[in-house]
Amino acid sequence: MTRLALLERLKELQRMPKFQSRDISTISACLSKEALAKHVELCEEAVSTPPRPTPHESRSNHA
Repeated sequence: MTRLALLERLKELQRMPKFQSRDISTISACLSKEALAKHVELCEEAVSTPPRPTPHESRSNHA
């Protein structure tokens, strides 16, 4: 994937509800193409994976 394609994908991810309150794009200016690809990959995984409950939430579900 080209750097431009990675940046476009990152822009799409930035608009998703999970990242609307976080800036995931600014760091891209400092990243190599390989690091940018990994950053995009991790952001994609974060969007597709449901959040894990915290230990406090787990206990309250069993009480």
